[in-house]
Amino acid sequence: MNGMIQYYYPASGKFGTFQLGQTIGSIALKRSGGLIAALKSGFAEIDLNRETIRLISEVETNLPDNRFNDGKCDPIGRFWAGTMSISNTPHAGSLYVLEKNFVCTKIVGVSCSNGLAWSPDHKTLYYIDTPTSSVVAYDYNIITGNITNKNIVINIPKEEGYPDGMTIDKEGMLWIALWGGWKIARYNPRTGKQLYQFSLPVSRVSSCIFGGDTLEDIYITSARTGLSEDDLKNQPLSGSLFVIKKSGFKGMDTFEFNG
Repeated sequence: MNGMIQYYYPASGKFGTFQLGQTIGSIALKRSGGLIAALKSGFAEIDLNRETIRLISEVETNLPDNRFNDGKCDPIGRFWAGTMSISNTPHAGSLYVLEKNFVCTKIVGVSCSNGLAWSPDHKTLYYIDTPTSSVVAYDYNIITGNITNKNIVINIPKEEGYPDGMTIDKEGMLWIALWGGWKIARYNPRTGKQLYQFSLPVSRVSSCIFGGDTLEDIYITSARTGLSEDDLKNQPLSGSLFVIKKSGFKGMDTFEFNG
């Protein structure tokens, strides 16, 4: 992991990088400006203009084999992010939430914390712990942030790939990046059925999100992790950022950190 934030402004074509000096799992925008981030050392604030990092809360300093992975803000502006074992030790990770007052709380124990999405009515949290090959739904209390009544809503066969990053569209359908599956796919969380898919020229598909002026473009990240030289010859675009313009679907607005 290179520990680098790369940023791109589609309207202007501006591209830049900021080297952090440590592994980074996820970032989110702050309403007050700048970024909130889940780093190897814990939660931090980042100012890309000044290229500064301010550590807010150390997390799992007693677990040197762990790192943060996916993260996202909820509808009220809390930052949720989870950890995983670098060596893939089962049940070594956890899901955390960072409140706007910077208080950090462990929510549940997992193996490889991954995709998060909230339903359009803000009453359900969808969550992925990748090795389970499933998506679970929790009843979500927007006021307290409490989650209850865990329920499996989607099971993904191993041959489809492993569920990684996730987003949601205006119709409440889930879009899941399938690691090892060469695609992203759209699922109905009420029936568990796959509705649609976009194939990609890479196997390690890691996450997806809607963007663009009308939220109809889908941005998709990928990775090169674990690929052999032969693999890379067959899929040289591994590690690239892709975009599907005017996908035919429309996403939800992204929530920002309210701290």
